[in-house]
Amino acid sequence: MSVLSDDIRSRITALLPRYPSKQAVTLPALHLVHDEYRTVSNEAIVEIAGLLDLHPSEVHDTMTFYEFFKHDGDKLGKTRLWVCRGLACMLRGAYELQDHCEHKLGVKCGQTTADGKITLEFAECIGACDGAPACLRDDVQVMDVTTEKADSLIAELQR
Repeated sequence: MSVLSDDIRSRITALLPRYPSKQAVTLPALHLVHDEYRTVSNEAIVEIAGLLDLHPSEVHDTMTFYEFFKHDGDKLGKTRLWVCRGLACMLRGAYELQDHCEHKLGVKCGQTTADGKITLEFAECIGACDGAPACLRDDVQVMDVTTEKADSLIAELQR
């Protein structure tokens, strides 16, 4: 029985003509599966490999190279909240902001809140140095994040 939906399978195969080889579709396929299921299971890795004529270890190698993807047992929350800890952000209080967010959410970086709403993570740089310290709310930058602004953002995400 397939763990990937017919829709995801067809979206992966639709990517094939856009790339020079099936192997080149590995990363986009992982993103499709991860966005849909908020994790990439071993079974999904095997199915992606089958669709791309690869060995599952090749798909797994690609997935584990990027810390972006969550694996079995590490399902993401509904929203990812990234605290940037690049140099500019670190110098302007990112570590303190990270500690504040961990305390406010009751989780450590890399963990998901008990209600499954927020996964708190850190990023090495999100390219928002002029607005340090900065966060990412999924794919949206939030700049000049004070503890008060973080509290407001967290309250909004918890609704």
